[in-house]
Amino acid sequence: MIDYLTTNLWLVWSIIAAVCLILELSSGDFYVTCFAIGAVCAAVSTFLGIPFWAQVLIFAVGSVLSIWLIRPRLVGRLHHGGEERESNADALVGREGRVIEAIPADGHGYVKVDGDEWRARSADGQPIEKDVRVRVTDRQSIIVTVETINN
Repeated sequence: MIDYLTTNLWLVWSIIAAVCLILELSSGDFYVTCFAIGAVCAAVSTFLGIPFWAQVLIFAVGSVLSIWLIRPRLVGRLHHGGEERESNADALVGREGRVIEAIPADGHGYVKVDGDEWRARSADGQPIEKDVRVRVTDRQSIIVTVETINN
């Protein structure tokens, strides 16, 4: 078995690359992918008849260069525009919904936005009747501020 692996080092490097790619599925930070790229570089070098110590060196250099040159681009593409994107409750601002419990003047009622119910108050302090379409203008904790949509 050992004789087979020493004569077929490309297989060893290919297994290392495959294991690294499988491990990358659980991490998602693209560091382990860079080691897989280094292993592929080393596997290619076996076909050129390069000795084992040089293959290890090629693996190390290929991995480091991948971390330095390829990883930033991969992460940049994955998180493109992520800094400006609002999430969770902050994404409610600007969404439209319907009043499900009337909002009295200077009081609170309930609105349904995207299938979720939120405690709401009127933006101008005026009452809003049930079944009126509204737009969320602000959010403070779990209370949204809404305005009526004039059709």
